[in-house]
Amino acid sequence: MTRTQIQLTEDQIRRVRALAQKERVSIAEVIRRAVVRILEESDQEQRWRKERALGAVGRFASGLTDVSRRHDTYLEDDFDPR
Repeated sequence: MTRTQIQLTEDQIRRVRALAQKERVSIAEVIRRAVVRILEESDQEQRWRKERALGAVGRFASGLTDVSRRHDTYLEDDFDPR
């Protein structure tokens, strides 16, 4: 493990200490568990975004036959602020 240093507010450390005491684990263990939970939630969010994007593939038709070749041009035309 790598040692690190963090700063918590008085309320945060009070609550972390209380949770550690209640669960009979160290403060470091409470923080490690919280980090794991945040990372897992982030991974799930990334997977959800990817699945959502992939779910849109093929659902819309522009009527254009050259989008695969000229996609950059079409994007420039639509998003160029000029």
